[in-house]
Amino acid sequence: QGQLLESGGGSVQTGGSLTLSCAPSGYSSSLTFMGWFRQVPGKEREGVAAIWYTTTTLYADSVRGRFTISRDNAKDTVYLQMNNLKPEDTAMYYCAAAPQYGHRWETGEAFKYWGQGTQITVSS
Repeated sequence: QGQLLESGGGSVQTGGSLTLSCAPSGYSSSLTFMGWFRQVPGKEREGVAAIWYTTTTLYADSVRGRFTISRDNAKDTVYLQMNNLKPEDTAMYYCAAAPQYGHRWETGEAFKYWGQGTQITVSS
């Protein structure tokens, strides 16, 4: 049974930075397509960023220019570097993964596996 191990959540003030990490464990196939999503209670899940292999990156308009997704193949870990955080970035952040690229990534339908989530709170 595979799992996505997330870490790096926490609280920060407006303008601060945090980095989330997601490390797949126990999967029999390579997870070439990975992403980050977030959700606030009562609202729909939102795609934040995704990465296919190491060079194709996708971002939501709301985070483009502030967040950077990257992958370290040696550590088999995907990172989400979040800079200039705003109160509206407060949410539970989830790592997601799939063996291959899928369209409409921002809806989440392209992803097969999901992490448990890590909370990000940005205070003003």
